[in-house]
Amino acid sequence: MDNTHSNIQKLIGNIEQVIIGKHDIIELVITALIAGGHVLIEDVPGVGKTRLAAALSMSCTGTFNRLQLTPDIMPSDITGFSLIDPLTKELKFREGAAFCNFLLADEINRSSPKTQSALLEVMEETQISIDGITHALRQPFMVLATQNPVETYGTYHLPEAQMDRFLMRLNMGYPEENDELTILNRKDNRLSQELTPVLTTDDILEIQKSAEDIHCSDALNRYIIAIADATRNDEGILLGISPRGSIALQSAAKAYALIKGRDYVCPDDIKYLSVYVLSHRLILSPQGRAKWHDPENAVKALLQRLHIPG
Repeated sequence: MDNTHSNIQKLIGNIEQVIIGKHDIIELVITALIAGGHVLIEDVPGVGKTRLAAALSMSCTGTFNRLQLTPDIMPSDITGFSLIDPLTKELKFREGAAFCNFLLADEINRSSPKTQSALLEVMEETQISIDGITHALRQPFMVLATQNPVETYGTYHLPEAQMDRFLMRLNMGYPEENDELTILNRKDNRLSQELTPVLTTDDILEIQKSAEDIHCSDALNRYIIAIADATRNDEGILLGISPRGSIALQSAAKAYALIKGRDYVCPDDIKYLSVYVLSHRLILSPQGRAKWHDPENAVKALLQRLHIPG
């Protein structure tokens, strides 16, 4: 446990060399990585979304691919394609961008629905099926997608099935005054200074395996179920949390407990992570939008109504 916790802190510290004042967000992204999930970072331009994804990939020895998504990006750019070799006349497979450890899907909502759907199997099964052949992706595998919620001209709404594949949706937010002063005082704010990898992909896989052994009591499992059930039985919510959402919350809670150096999940882990793990999976009714304005407030309100296990 001590070595695992030390490795996690080493990874966080390495990323904080280039991402200033966002310790909580970095912890949440690493929580998703340990839980084997994917992250959607939604915020205005210029707050460090792409920089965070690049810093995470540079901190590990795994491969990193970036896709700047536009309407003309094809599914084959992500999954790969088969073609006939003109010399051997044999069918050969050419790997797409998804054949890596860290895939940055920049401005994912600018890609067409057809291209977005190519990510469904990639994110859920960590494999790609083409021409009847299944190709396993490298492990660990993580998709970090970004989108700008303000400028929506020329964008495509992410469907519920796609949103449900993301373990978390995060907002970077603007930096605090002192943090922004530190950024301005830097001689070079480009990511030109290569971060040295501090962990190998084997280290990440070992940490992920350790997270599976974190204890989550029956009382806390029932707490997770109660949260999910509350979203399914409220007139303000049209689409509640599926069992996949419940599993995601438990996995995230175990990973977060490991980051905090514990071998057990506590109620505060679940309560803290619920907004990040569950809110993007909800669809509010007109009454719900009038009452809560957005899904994040809905999750917070439901948590206030539920009994927290002792």
